[in-house]
Amino acid sequence: MNIDEIVSRYVSEEQQRKYLILCGLAWMAVAAGIMLTPFTLPQIIKEWGLSKIQASTIASSTFVGMLIGAFISGFVSDLFGRKFANLLFLSMTTILTAVNGLANSPDTFAIVRFLSGIGYGGLLPSVNAYLSELTAIKIRGRYLAILDMNWAFGSILIGLFAVTLGTKLGWRYDYYIMLLFALLLIPFALAPESPKYVFSRKGEAALEELLGVQIDEEIEPIENVKVPIAALFSRKYYRQTIMVWIIWLIASFVYYGLFIWLPKMFASKGISELKSLWFTFFMMLAQIPGYLSVAYLIEKTGRKYTLAIYFMALGVSAMAFALARDVTVFLIAALITSVFCLGVWGLLYAYTPELFPTSFRTTANGMAGVMARIAGIIAPYFTAYFIQRGSIVGALSWFAAMSLFAGIVVLILGVETKGKAVG
Repeated sequence: MNIDEIVSRYVSEEQQRKYLILCGLAWMAVAAGIMLTPFTLPQIIKEWGLSKIQASTIASSTFVGMLIGAFISGFVSDLFGRKFANLLFLSMTTILTAVNGLANSPDTFAIVRFLSGIGYGGLLPSVNAYLSELTAIKIRGRYLAILDMNWAFGSILIGLFAVTLGTKLGWRYDYYIMLLFALLLIPFALAPESPKYVFSRKGEAALEELLGVQIDEEIEPIENVKVPIAALFSRKYYRQTIMVWIIWLIASFVYYGLFIWLPKMFASKGISELKSLWFTFFMMLAQIPGYLSVAYLIEKTGRKYTLAIYFMALGVSAMAFALARDVTVFLIAALITSVFCLGVWGLLYAYTPELFPTSFRTTANGMAGVMARIAGIIAPYFTAYFIQRGSIVGALSWFAAMSLFAGIVVLILGVETKGKAVG
């Protein structure tokens, strides 16, 4: 019997739901912290008189931190455990984001934003691996898609606060409110370690102690590797690694290149600053049907073809977004783009951990995150360049072409993981 079957048998459905809720709340914390940027950047630019390049530097500082966090996440999680990694990165995510509200200069703000970014970048792959290792095969894909749906909820909650109380109290309170998510440190401290991690590191006796049961079945050993990064490019996994790096890079470039500058994009159509913030908020709402649709389709049509279709649909909708001349059509195209963009993300977070074994799963997740953060660093400057030239059509056209290319990459290099055990 493999370890996936052990998890399915001995981790109850009720427990799995609790872990989904807990991990989902952590996911909301990351989303809220990162998506503060588009809601607060216009006010920060005004207060400190920043240029587009200076504003892009502030936005990118988060992603520089996330790159480092994603890079070290796998090492921390694989060496010290998923639980330790979750607590470490969650602490950085929540506490340092709140400290950002105390910044008295752009430089201080960017430095603290960089440090909190390490928490964001580390927590996402760590939590993703943790939930994937506590979930039964038959529902794992759906649960991981639902996990990523909490990104929309976190974005919506912080957006709602920002466009209501935040506009009255000032942008600093948008950062202070993040301290509420620090309360999650308590349930994470009480949560168990991942059964797969315990079995891979300490053996069957430790696994039985963790689960509180006696396991009579013989458990197949988990594939172990000495150098996790090297294993990503072994003959067995190099195609998956290349595909994952490409599609994460593109998905992140499109998402952050678009969402960081949404208020300015809306303003380019003559929409007021307050209305632009509200339209950005509605874009966050449009993420929910994207996640819900993939949570359904992922166990029906599988991972590979659903992801390819959503990437291509994202490309088509982004092109419609670019070519729209009427304001109403522009807004509708923007909402549809948001649906498919976040559908892609839901699939990425469900698909990626199923492509690699326990021994280097978080390393694989973390390196995928590194690709995403590289894109996140570059994307704000990329879009700012086109905004300065008065041509958001140029940026959106690039996003469309990149999305279509990503869909083709998935079709060529992707493998189907639906219903398959992952050691």
